[in-house]
Amino acid sequence: MSLTRDDVLSVLKTVTDPVTETDIMAAGLVKALTVSDTGDVRFVIEIPPSQAKLYSEVQAVAENAVTAIPGVGKVSVVMTAHSTPSAPPDLKPQKSAPTGPQQIPGIDRIIAIASGKGGVGKSTVASNIACALVAEGRRVGLLDADVYGPSQPRMLGVSGRPASPDGKTILPMRNFGVTMMSIGLMTNDDQAVVWRGPMLMGALQQMMTQVQWGALDVLIVDLPPGTGDVQMTLAQKAQVDGAIVVSTPQDVALMDARKGIDMFNQLGTPILGMIENMSTHICSNCGHEEHVFGHGGVATEAEKLGVPLLAEIPLHLDIRLAADGGAPIVVSKPDSPQAEAFRHVARALIADGKA
Repeated sequence: MSLTRDDVLSVLKTVTDPVTETDIMAAGLVKALTVSDTGDVRFVIEIPPSQAKLYSEVQAVAENAVTAIPGVGKVSVVMTAHSTPSAPPDLKPQKSAPTGPQQIPGIDRIIAIASGKGGVGKSTVASNIACALVAEGRRVGLLDADVYGPSQPRMLGVSGRPASPDGKTILPMRNFGVTMMSIGLMTNDDQAVVWRGPMLMGALQQMMTQVQWGALDVLIVDLPPGTGDVQMTLAQKAQVDGAIVVSTPQDVALMDARKGIDMFNQLGTPILGMIENMSTHICSNCGHEEHVFGHGGVATEAEKLGVPLLAEIPLHLDIRLAADGGAPIVVSKPDSPQAEAFRHVARALIADGKA
């Protein structure tokens, strides 16, 4: 069984913080934890500068504890001390924000990944398409705009808070070649984001324009489900090159997907295609194929709209395990049929000049 991020987190929770007398995870000392597909573990322990002597043994204890985990590879632990902690920028609406869609400096194309309803696997699709584009040689960013349910930090195996040296510019996180930013990196795992529309719009605009994305061929934006403020703000403030709509085959999901497509049509955002997720399930024991949520509904809808059906992604345990484990299946099992489905989408987008 391969090493997972949860395995490492469980062990780090046994290491005591000498100041708070809780564990170092609860004290918020562990930053930028990553676990590679080969079992290599890297993380940072960030301590108060005045307590360096008190924490002298914590680094060694944490490193030894993680090294003892079965299946672990190389372990790299760095201890840092900041005299002025890097605080997240003030995510408030800007009074003098420019009007109309703006080109984000350094970003060639923006693709939105959307769904009409939650639970159809949109975020899983977004993270795998991002990693698939990296595998095809593209420079890729991923903006987790699902403010109320940010899941990309978990799916990409990223933890810790992004630094903001001047309180205005945000330094994004990076893993598997994907440059990533998410509200989830600025809040605790169990902390709800209770914001009204203006706060949402201000946060999204700042994550687009105040993050140091660098030079990117494509920025993937993982939108929240539905047709609300975030979707409208993205289309009105940024030059979006197109949207990919994700749905399961069942009628209830397709009803909401049609509403999402109509929203993009009203906003003038091209539909690049549709993806049918959880399309079919093949029993790992007997090989029987079963269409749990129906089959072909998305293909019919795409044909009716005159847009491509980009992929039919199966309902497969490995896709779920990979997402929960912090390494999308395109990364953790690149030669699997499931990963190939996402690679096919990436190649199609590149061939059409969309990514």
